[in-house]
Amino acid sequence: METLKLPHSLHCGNGGKKALFPFPSSSLSPRSHFPICPNRKFALFTGLFMRTITMVSPNIFPRGHCDLKEAQHAHFSKTSTSASMQTMTEELMEDTSKDDPVSGDSIRRQFLNFYASRGHKVLPSASLVPDDPTVLLTIAGMLQFKPIFLGKVPRQVPCATTAQRCIRTNDVENVGRTARHHTFFEMLGNFSFGDYFKKEAIRWAWELSTMEFGLPAERLWISIYEDDDEAFKIWHDEVGVPVERIKRMGEDDNFWTSGVTGPCGPCSEIYYDFHPERGILDTDLGDDTRFIEFYNLVFMQYNKTEDGTLEPLKQKNIDTGLGLERMARILQKVPNNYETDLIYPIIEKASELANVSYVLADDHTKMNLKIIGDHVRAIVYLISDGVFPSNIGRGYVVRRLIRRAVRTGRLLGIKGDGRGNVEGAFLPIVAEKVIELSTHIDMDVKDRASRILEELKREELRFVQTLERGEKLLEEMLADAFLHAKENGTAPCLSGKDAFLLYDTYGFPVEITKEVAEERGASVDVNGFDVEMENQRRQSQAAHSAVKLAVGNGADITEDVPDTEFLGYDTLYARALVESLLVNGNPVIQVSEGSEVEVLLNRTPFYAESGGQIADHGFLYFSDGESREKAVVEIKDVQKSFGNIFVHKGTIREGVLEVGREVEATVDAKLRQRAKVHHTATHLLQAALKKVVGQETSQAGSLVAFDRLRFDFNFHRPLHENEIVEIEGIINRWIGNATLLQTKVMPLVDAKRAGAIAMFGEKYGEQVRVVEVPGVSMELCGGTHVSNTSEIRGFKIISEQGIASGIRRIEAVAGEPFIEYVNARDYHMKNLCSTLKVKAEEVTIRVENLLEELRVVRNEVSALRAKAAEYKAATVASKAFPVGSSKKIMILVECMDDIDADSLKSAAEYLVDVLQDPAAVVLGSCPGEGKVSLVAAFTPGVVDLGVQAGKFIGPIAKLCGGGGGGRPNFAQAGGRKPENLSSALDKAQSELVSILTEKAS
Repeated sequence: METLKLPHSLHCGNGGKKALFPFPSSSLSPRSHFPICPNRKFALFTGLFMRTITMVSPNIFPRGHCDLKEAQHAHFSKTSTSASMQTMTEELMEDTSKDDPVSGDSIRRQFLNFYASRGHKVLPSASLVPDDPTVLLTIAGMLQFKPIFLGKVPRQVPCATTAQRCIRTNDVENVGRTARHHTFFEMLGNFSFGDYFKKEAIRWAWELSTMEFGLPAERLWISIYEDDDEAFKIWHDEVGVPVERIKRMGEDDNFWTSGVTGPCGPCSEIYYDFHPERGILDTDLGDDTRFIEFYNLVFMQYNKTEDGTLEPLKQKNIDTGLGLERMARILQKVPNNYETDLIYPIIEKASELANVSYVLADDHTKMNLKIIGDHVRAIVYLISDGVFPSNIGRGYVVRRLIRRAVRTGRLLGIKGDGRGNVEGAFLPIVAEKVIELSTHIDMDVKDRASRILEELKREELRFVQTLERGEKLLEEMLADAFLHAKENGTAPCLSGKDAFLLYDTYGFPVEITKEVAEERGASVDVNGFDVEMENQRRQSQAAHSAVKLAVGNGADITEDVPDTEFLGYDTLYARALVESLLVNGNPVIQVSEGSEVEVLLNRTPFYAESGGQIADHGFLYFSDGESREKAVVEIKDVQKSFGNIFVHKGTIREGVLEVGREVEATVDAKLRQRAKVHHTATHLLQAALKKVVGQETSQAGSLVAFDRLRFDFNFHRPLHENEIVEIEGIINRWIGNATLLQTKVMPLVDAKRAGAIAMFGEKYGEQVRVVEVPGVSMELCGGTHVSNTSEIRGFKIISEQGIASGIRRIEAVAGEPFIEYVNARDYHMKNLCSTLKVKAEEVTIRVENLLEELRVVRNEVSALRAKAAEYKAATVASKAFPVGSSKKIMILVECMDDIDADSLKSAAEYLVDVLQDPAAVVLGSCPGEGKVSLVAAFTPGVVDLGVQAGKFIGPIAKLCGGGGGGRPNFAQAGGRKPENLSSALDKAQSELVSILTEKAS
């Protein structure tokens, strides 16, 4: 008999009536090649302690689990030098360990070890930025395996297990309010790619839950799809779950679909019961106060067609997810996910800065602390994975989370950095705790800590200014609300749209909006706000909450076409066989002259677009069978599809091409050389940037083209001119050193250990290609490169600019494009010298002198125009008239013909001085075809009556097809309909007369 290590929780605590793991030991591990007895040893870890017992078939124990325990005791007695001490020590360990919490890191490790011991390959978490255009961020553990599930990429392993970092923001409003909602979470998963299926997945999930983690079987409930009788039989007949604890649920709850079409199937979930004392009658698994779903098993067994038909998949797959935070909550016996060791230390740091005690805080304060704990966790990992705040796409997700965290900090009373510096930022201080806890989640986070903290500080301080602008806008909105209420005889109320504008655009919390409004004696249309919020939430969910899969015709092609053998590192010419031809995505047997075609070859020297490098161009030559001349296919693009199949896209220039034909594949050598030069120059550029501006900068994207290179990198400010010159100098020295490049293929682990830089967002296999410029750079790269740096010839940066918050872009040229660029600049310089009649070194001084002369002339013209405008204003000043009885206010509204906007401003300023306070002046003009200029100037006496120029001029400008605004005393506007100017000025005069007559009476 062999030995088996079992967790301390497997006791005969149920009176010997039924084992907690009731199915026979021969089926504990269902796979035939992994039997549990009699010839296999198992090590099952609880994370607390481990013990070894004899594993014997239960069939010889008629009383089941209790007899098994007696056999265990007997084995201990025979093998221990002191049986009584062994037993006593073991019981003591059990008693003292029952209340010890299990760490989140331990749970993650146990899960991965459990499935690794059952033949699963442990794979790393994918980036939060998915290689998938259908989703914005990684929202599920299965996302990195999507091509395998679709059959587009062959499986590398039969089954795998991961701890995947995930982001979901479609339920962000529930964060902190419920016990389980998060934006960032870890999904532990085991996946089968046509290897095992439903029976094994269910048995292992139960074994993991009850034996590995020691969850009491009587506290676990199961949900299954209403028609999945197979799953019911496994759960009930083989696992032994009572019928009353298996709930059949409908399609909305327990049938997983990826979209309208594509892979789908029933799912089964395991729930933990926090309150079994409530009984089994009328139970609702959706009751969050009693149950939490912690493990979801998806049985991907169908393909859903466009007409809704469910067709059995040729390869049935398993996709599971166990929420790490949820399991930690259960095992650590805390009331919610936030109070686990995964998040609570972050909350404690926020509590310290807010000077409050989480334990003693009220529910609202706790909710706000949870929001900060959750959001900062998500923000840190997003920035670490290269997602920086911006107003679009993934960047907007980060920006919104940061703003929400900052707003929440203000609600908690955190001022500045929370440590006395009112000009500081508090999020970086909280983020330091997240980084400290990141070791076992993502080791790269600590290496990127300085960049993360700098970006957080910069974004928080920028948003504080935005928040202050929101406060000013709120004051203006409230003033409008009071004015509207007075005019209509109603109670002042801020509209839901205004409240939502403050929330969505300025990040202004509706709670503060309500509080400020109430202080002013106004209310807020909360129902209207909720409607706007719901509209946005639905749009967000529709856009980001589902992983879309689709099975197309291309999946069938991969069954007949093998991966393409790439020869392009060593040669630009190769003979190859045409494996398949596609026209408009559909397979064909032959293609004739003039047709656009996609050609699949068994081998190719053509580089397919990847890693930022564009594809090779060239030709496929083949005999047309009628003459000695060769027919031609011109190749303009090559893409990788369905894994490692190269698709050559081109046009048949001559002849007819057929499947099975041998062709001569020839790459355009000159264009390939340009790509090689630019790709190696990109590596040198990254090394030089790190040398000049700091090691924390890293690549955020690139383009390697024939005519230029483009390099995006993380940096918070523009490069100074001297830094650009220094970078160019360093690179050109490296080029002049004529260093031989070294290319090696090695295990990924060894490459990273050697210091090779991995490109953000790229996926790498176990074996990677490392390109090294000795003494300069070492990067993981599948692109083409020069053999010697001297081939680059020269390097020049042609532009440097910001493309998003925290992201800069450099465009540069090298090699032949560098020569072309220098020659073009020289040509233009010679022409400029000829025109200005100066030497090249004198051009700058000459241009500066010309600009100064132009500036002086323009100022003189502007001054003359202003004088002319004032003269014209003086002629119309007499047209002003008074309104009001108790207080005479002078009003002047006049068209000033075609004077420009600046002159119009001068005229208005002149008139308010002439008319004296109180006075209101509105002027208009048509300075050019299709243009209208408007200006309003009000003296302090008018503004004090509540009439503001900025608000008054906007509606008038709209009548002229434009808009504008400004300060209470002075505002400018424009329009595109000169034909409406006269009526707009009439409207302005009548409104001014009406308003000021009322207020001055």
